[in-house]
Amino acid sequence: MKKSEKYSDHQNELARFAKAISNPARLAILEYLAETKTCISGDITDFLPLSRSTASQHLKELRDIGLIQGEIEGLKINYCICQAEIKRFLELLNNFFNPILSLDASCETAPKTKKTARLAKAAVVVKDEIAPEIDKSKDIFFF
Repeated sequence: MKKSEKYSDHQNELARFAKAISNPARLAILEYLAETKTCISGDITDFLPLSRSTASQHLKELRDIGLIQGEIEGLKINYCICQAEIKRFLELLNNFFNPILSLDASCETAPKTKKTARLAKAAVVVKDEIAPEIDKSKDIFFF
């Protein structure tokens, strides 16, 4: 059994999406395609700091997940954003995070456990050993 089979289809799909957009070059490609408001053909490397082979790999990843579409037109490929897929992934993300947010289980609201309290106390001890409080009443200032 593969590790991915131990997780739900929803979790696996979100993980694939997150992996696809986890690279800043891919985000730049998506932003560029959105800004141009048209399908582009030709060399995207004229607009982004990527080599042709690197750009090609990133375009393939985005195309495989469905965030962009590419149509072959002669020797060129026209790339366009697939808004329907982007909306679908946004809905998946919202469906995943909204229940988590509604539980209000953040660090700010969660009760401190004994372990958390010990860790916080240890951090103060370490901080004091590294940078103990200075008695400023004995400081001499020169102006």
